[in-house]
Amino acid sequence: AVAAYLVALTAQTSLRTGVFAALGVATADGVYALIAVCGGAALAAVLRPVKVPLRLGSAVVLFALAVHGTVAAVRRHRERRDGTGPGRTASGAARAYLGMWGMTTMNPLTVVYFTALVLGRQAAAAPGRAGQAVFVVAVFVASASWQLVLAGGGAFLGRVLTGSRGRLITSIASSIVIGGLGLHLLIAAS
Repeated sequence: AVAAYLVALTAQTSLRTGVFAALGVATADGVYALIAVCGGAALAAVLRPVKVPLRLGSAVVLFALAVHGTVAAVRRHRERRDGTGPGRTASGAARAYLGMWGMTTMNPLTVVYFTALVLGRQAAAAPGRAGQAVFVVAVFVASASWQLVLAGGGAFLGRVLTGSRGRLITSIASSIVIGGLGLHLLIAAS
């Protein structure tokens, strides 16, 4: 869901905005990796009993994002077509960074994923502090690399689909993907 939103955001704004948004996602992933390394086992035990409510909450957030994305896309399309508005103004870099950081941080399943990953690594071999630090940095770099590729793809789509209709289709497709992921979480929770 975050990836789909990142691509759509970059397509609708600029590569600069997408880069900052991508770094917001990577920062959240890095923080979650740090949390998992520092307290993975304890955190997994605390989150296990509330796993279903966390999934339901995440699904609600995804559905809200999907509906908001669709409504905003249709509104922007109508304003451009009717000439009643200037369309969407570019998001600021700081706003994009904080928005994507917040969206990624709101996904509690990311913590569960990193905790499971750390527990698996601990069972294989105890890496020590240096190994844990390398793990956290590697998570950030890998996440940043992937998110920047997605932002680049979004910038490319933004250039290819520069028309009002193309942007509308991109935004609605993004919202459908986000809604589908929310539905998947609901099905997994039941």
